[in-house]
Amino acid sequence: MNRIGWSLVFVILLLVIVTLVSITTGSIKVGSLEFIQGLFTGTNKKVEIIKDLRLPRIIVALFVGATLAVSGVLLQAVMRNPLADAGVIGISSGAGVVSLLFVTLFPQLFYWLPMFAFFGGALACFLVYSFSWKSGLSPIRIILVGLAINATFTGLGQSFNYRGSYAVTSINQAVTSIFTMKTWNDVQVMLIYGTIGLVVAFLLYSWCNMLSLQDKSAQNLGLRVTRARLIISVVAVMLAAVATAIGGMIAFVGLLVPHIARLLVGSDHKILIPFSALGGALLILSADTLGRTVLAPSEIPASIIMAVIGGPFLIFMLRKSDQIRGN
Repeated sequence: MNRIGWSLVFVILLLVIVTLVSITTGSIKVGSLEFIQGLFTGTNKKVEIIKDLRLPRIIVALFVGATLAVSGVLLQAVMRNPLADAGVIGISSGAGVVSLLFVTLFPQLFYWLPMFAFFGGALACFLVYSFSWKSGLSPIRIILVGLAINATFTGLGQSFNYRGSYAVTSINQAVTSIFTMKTWNDVQVMLIYGTIGLVVAFLLYSWCNMLSLQDKSAQNLGLRVTRARLIISVVAVMLAAVATAIGGMIAFVGLLVPHIARLLVGSDHKILIPFSALGGALLILSADTLGRTVLAPSEIPASIIMAVIGGPFLIFMLRKSDQIRGN
């Protein structure tokens, strides 16, 4: 078995272990075998509580991590920039702000939150493209403009906290990065939108590979570059938007995971996309499990843990910016 095969086996095995640890660890503790038996018998009260309260949280965390990581892979392919990430360049914060705005004005439309988040993410992505374009796309310019867009939308989002209305309070809980009290309805939304987005992302792997070439070379291979960039960007925004709508705003997942994935499995998106999905799921579930257990009964949001990890990593990547060649 080659390195790619061993890497896939290792990350899948680690994901299974972390999932079992997350299920069985917390205020209510059960053994792995006891949990599995309880799922089939339905007579274990502790297992029933875990199934209703902890299991939806775990599934949401897995899908949020997978969608954010794959969104990062797609954005990096489109922008030819290994520093692109939905959280860093403002797509997640744009999705969160527009969600807050629409649901504050129309609280009866709460269940349309993913659609509103998509519009906000698309707006942020458009702004980043527009303000970054100057005789081409510069990797550093994209990040600087993205950070400015992110700061603007983050400030707008925080201003909602001072309005004090019930609608804002309840929706603000929906866009924070604490996975507490996630329900099976949240799981259903993530499964529908997340699965569709991940499958479509994988089907676009050949376009992502060709976009790593110069535009003229890709066009000579039969790729309609502008259309490909637009479609891939829409899928990337959709993945980031549904993750933000259900899981909250979490940065650096789409930056950290694809970079490590390329070191392990290479740059072929046919392998990179599914491997990044597994790695993102592992990262966010690990962060959430650590956040709810290390200072129990208090919780540390997953976004804070990711900021502690991702901030230094972004600095490291920026220091290597002289090695960035746009792929």
